[in-house]
Amino acid sequence: EDALEAIAKKAIARKTGARGLRSIVEGLLLDTMFDVPTETDIAEVVVDKDVVEGRKDPVRVHKGKEEAA
Repeated sequence: EDALEAIAKKAIARKTGARGLRSIVEGLLLDTMFDVPTETDIAEVVVDKDVVEGRKDPVRVHKGKEEAA
């Protein structure tokens, strides 16, 4: 939920609206979008407020480890 709020704040600051939201999310996941299809053991990718604010990369949760997360 914090990540969604941070993304919305970025879109408001850019004055871009809904298309801006898509652009922000694509920017956050750009490297991940190319890497994940080749990694067959990825169960999910987690984006939180720290990812949106550039403090860390999206977290890749591997199959079999999602129960521990």
